[in-house]
Amino acid sequence: MPVSRIKVVFFDAVGTLFHVKGSVGDVYLHHAEKYGVPRSVDMVTKVNQAFKDAFRQAPPPIFAVEQPEKLKQCERLWWFDIVHAVFYRVGMFEGFDDYFDEVYEAFSRAEAWEVYSEVPEVLQQLRSQGYELGVISNFDTRFFEIVRELRLERFFDSITISSIVGTAKPSPKIFQHALDQHVVEPEEAMHVGDDPKEDFEGATNAKLIGILLDRDGTGNSGTIPCIADLGELHQVLH
Repeated sequence: MPVSRIKVVFFDAVGTLFHVKGSVGDVYLHHAEKYGVPRSVDMVTKVNQAFKDAFRQAPPPIFAVEQPEKLKQCERLWWFDIVHAVFYRVGMFEGFDDYFDEVYEAFSRAEAWEVYSEVPEVLQQLRSQGYELGVISNFDTRFFEIVRELRLERFFDSITISSIVGTAKPSPKIFQHALDQHVVEPEEAMHVGDDPKEDFEGATNAKLIGILLDRDGTGNSGTIPCIADLGELHQVLH
């Protein structure tokens, strides 16, 4: 598929544009210490593994509601179930409801996240070259506050979030929704993300050009287009 036709470049969010500072386990246990949960290297490892398992087993973050307040309630309940499942695996503690409120709020702030070093320059470069930019993410409405605080909002012409549009990657529907925001055909768009199924397969099945971002060198089988960081995008687009 010729990249010369590309008008829009879409990006996944977490793991592509920014990441959790430290790890999910670090953040969870930082807030759990005052509830008597021990913090150790072994415990961080256990929490991280429990989170991966719980997140993988969770249903997609899509909800059959339209009112903003009900949507936010559904998002909180979705995450409550995941965090509860994490500590059900590693050890539940008293005061969990209060703890969840704290940790849920913590992940809505920029302090919990870190932008990958090359991202601002790459996004600025793409915009100066005339590309429209968008985000396609299986995130919730906290994303808007996060991306604003991380000073990335200014780069994007569209933001497509699964909990708002009612469909999630890898479904072609979420990619079509994003394409509609730019009034372009699938062949005129590229999607870059770090998940082989949600991002690469999802994009290619929706007829976009899919690029796998493989920062740690573990996800590429050698059979699909892959970059090690976003700084390599210019090699793909030219």
